[in-house]
Amino acid sequence: MPELSEPVAVVAEGAEFALLSYGDGSTYALRAKEEHSAVYFEGEERDAFLAEYESVKSQYPGYTADQVLAQLWDQGGYSWMAVHDDEL
Repeated sequence: MPELSEPVAVVAEGAEFALLSYGDGSTYALRAKEEHSAVYFEGEERDAFLAEYESVKSQYPGYTADQVLAQLWDQGGYSWMAVHDDEL
């Protein structure tokens, strides 16, 4: 899990979801804003997630950031891996 003081880059963001990159890009987070939860990805999990993210974006080029990220959160099954903000 990244240190909260590390620089954060917003990769994609909508009203309900955000995809963030921490530090040097070694860690990514898929955040569900309304649920105050996030899934953190590093190493091979990060690589697999980013490949899936790019795949969904290319399959649905008209989707907004929220629609792409919601697709991953719900249908991609990442929601069950989420950690609530209070648990950090």
